Amino acid sequence: MDHHPAQPRQTAPAPAEAGGRGAVSSRSAAVAVAVIGAVVTIGYAALGLAQILVLNPLAAVPGMELDQIRAVMATRGERIDAWPPVTFAVVGAGLAVVIVVATLAGRPRPTTVLLFVSLGLVGGAPAYWIASFGAGMSLADAFAIGGGDVSPWAVPLYAVSAVALVTALVLPVARAARGRAQILRTSTDRTV
Repeated sequence: MDHHPAQPRQTAPAPAEAGGRGAVSSRSAAVAVAVIGAVVTIGYAALGLAQILVLNPLAAVPGMELDQIRAVMATRGERIDAWPPVTFAVVGAGLAVVIVVATLAGRPRPTTVLLFVSLGLVGGAPAYWIASFGAGMSLADAFAIGGGDVSPWAVPLYAVSAVALVTALVLPVARAARGRAQILRTSTDRTV
């Protein structure tokens, strides 16, 4: 009679949160999300800065160069202050860097990093509007035109913020649904 000792039961690798094999891929994914998010956020900030200081003034007053626009504005007691859009861009870029550094320093889930990146981009739309308000009003007063965006380059900013808003709303719902499914799966496994 052949008698073989019982083979030890193989277990699944430890989950990413417990520092198992999946932790490397989860950490890499979180860092990738943070870096991609930083690139998108810094691009958003740069486009917003260019839109306020260059693209929109040129579109609002066609046929004039930027220096001419500023000279006419000055003769009419108006100007485009650079500090609001520069502040907008610096704060946006700074937020992106903070998210990358926090991701590198900790071990957040990729979905948590994506949520923070998304919330930053959601805040970009109202921040852009605030940063561009004075410039738009100065153009409107100097040239008797509307003060809103004339250049189409504000549309991508608002579109990115809208997608980020949907993402920020869906992520917690998806995470909660996944957690509930895991609980149900665990309780079903125990009864079998």
